Amino acid sequence: MGQDEDLHSRSALVLYGSETGNAFDFAQELGRMTERVHFWTDVTSLDSIELSQLSQYSVVLAITSTTGQGDVPANARHFWKSILRRKLPPTYFSNVCFTTFGLGDSSYPKFNWAARKLHKRLSQLGAYEFYPRGEADEQHDEGLDATFVPWMTDIRRHLLEKYPLDGDLEPIPEATLIEPKWILALRKDLASQGSTFVAEGAAVKSSNGKFNGDTTLFPKNNSQRLSVVLQENRRLTPTAHWQDVRQLSFTSSSVTSYDPGDILTIFPRNPPEDVDTLLDLMGWTSVADQEVCFIRNKSFGRKGHYSPPPVNLGSTSSSKSLRKILTDNLDINAIPKRSFFSMIAHFTDDEMQKERLLEFVNPEYVDELYDYTTRPRRSILEVLQEFDTVKIPWQWVASVLPELRGRQFSISGGGQLKTDARRQARFELLVAIVRYKTVLKKIREGVCTRYLATLPEGSSLDVALQKGSLGVSKEQMSRPLVMIGPGTGIAPIRSLVWERLQWGQQVQTRPAESSNGSTSEKKDVGEMALFFGCRNKNADYFYQEEWNQLRKELPLQIFTAFSRDQKHKLYVQDIIRERPELVYRLLHELEGVVYVCGSSGKMPKAVRMALTEAFTRCGNMHQGDAEAFLQQMEKEGRYKQETW
Repeated sequence: MGQDEDLHSRSALVLYGSETGNAFDFAQELGRMTERVHFWTDVTSLDSIELSQLSQYSVVLAITSTTGQGDVPANARHFWKSILRRKLPPTYFSNVCFTTFGLGDSSYPKFNWAARKLHKRLSQLGAYEFYPRGEADEQHDEGLDATFVPWMTDIRRHLLEKYPLDGDLEPIPEATLIEPKWILALRKDLASQGSTFVAEGAAVKSSNGKFNGDTTLFPKNNSQRLSVVLQENRRLTPTAHWQDVRQLSFTSSSVTSYDPGDILTIFPRNPPEDVDTLLDLMGWTSVADQEVCFIRNKSFGRKGHYSPPPVNLGSTSSSKSLRKILTDNLDINAIPKRSFFSMIAHFTDDEMQKERLLEFVNPEYVDELYDYTTRPRRSILEVLQEFDTVKIPWQWVASVLPELRGRQFSISGGGQLKTDARRQARFELLVAIVRYKTVLKKIREGVCTRYLATLPEGSSLDVALQKGSLGVSKEQMSRPLVMIGPGTGIAPIRSLVWERLQWGQQVQTRPAESSNGSTSEKKDVGEMALFFGCRNKNADYFYQEEWNQLRKELPLQIFTAFSRDQKHKLYVQDIIRERPELVYRLLHELEGVVYVCGSSGKMPKAVRMALTEAFTRCGNMHQGDAEAFLQQMEKEGRYKQETW
């Protein structure tokens, strides 16, 4: 194929909507797959593409996660709103061949909702589904890969059948290295590079004007970047308790506001000792502290079509050394994916280690890969220590290692807790420090919580404030609430209760006026029933004193389940079952709202079943009718779930 051949003849556009990075990672893997079957490929977020550009590609593959209450991720919302416009004709995408893949969590009622409605809307606008859509479930025993890998393997076969290669051209095998589009270079050496293109920032426009690629997962239209100062880093659980849970408080001089359910994203850093270990292991110490930047790789054969660099290093004004990139930008402690093993297999001359690495790449051994990586939570750094003959060129490191992404935490403060004594914005977080033993009997620590646990008070850091999905508004102040928040799931609920307290106080201090100017009846704060669960009353009953005070000032009932304080285990779903009349009255008779917050997995499903039983017992409903009532609550926005 000539370099000047029309792009449409064999090209692929891989689009992603990603909230935490999973869809981004899988989109990159899809992009590598299409390149190996000789499709000129662009990979970018859904919001980075114009609708008219989809028809310029042979195939479009969209992969998206679902966030909140069945919503599309933040970096896909503009695209979603664009295709919902009524003026678009039903033939608008008639020249588009597409498929979609959804990443979801079946503990949510609206499982893979974003991918399903995206697929449906594209079809409504005339797009042709060239291959059946796929779905993955985080609750699967072998994770998202269990469904994604077979789907991608089969779509590769389908693409080769639908778009056969010319002449003697063969797919590029995994054993053949594909050069990255961007590589790192020493900035001091660029003077000799002549016209070499240097990337500045996250967005780079292709030279043919096709699109503005974007690698950021936190689009500006949905988040606010802030500089904050850590004012409090206090352990709430006893030192003898198995889990370290912290109360973190930050302040910011920036003018900002937030609502219950909103999210603060913390951008962690890798420990210096881990960075030093990797630098020594790879033999990069001689260049570790020199300033680097991204340049276009001249070895990459496709001219004029460049997705953006894999990592945003900021502008030229901010100096970035290789050491700083490894500290701030690349996740050296992530659990490696298939593509990582495929890449590093090229950087060893040891045939035994190369053969072993390529076994992990083989789709037939997806269960073996899971047992080696995900089950023991083995990190990239540990893999490189075990496969010690692998030596990655430092220029390629950003194409081999994944980006170090921010971690999202629900804000636990609300109402008067949202400002400090100096009227600065205040953000409180309830954070469980991740530290546990794996099946290998090794200690594992969460990258972000390990960073936060050792962060001294007075530290300054950059964060992102994002809108949450709970959709809390002052207009709902008088509606009854049923709130279920075991463990750290209590954080957004605490925010909501404090916010309601302030709303109620504001109403009491001024008369409410109707639209014609006359004084109308004041609204009172609606009844609230909180179902909280933890292991031990004396260890992790978070904010116990606060709850005792708040229920004196609000119509708040609190029910607790301490699972380890008696012989039989007691969970939140059990104490919901003990009070079916209350649940039925608040939700059915008074049309209240449910909030389910906390760990995903078994808890949300168990809670849903307990709520269904309350309706069947007190409302003379059949099981199917009770489930239908819950589904109707979801449609009305009266069943909200925020789990992680």
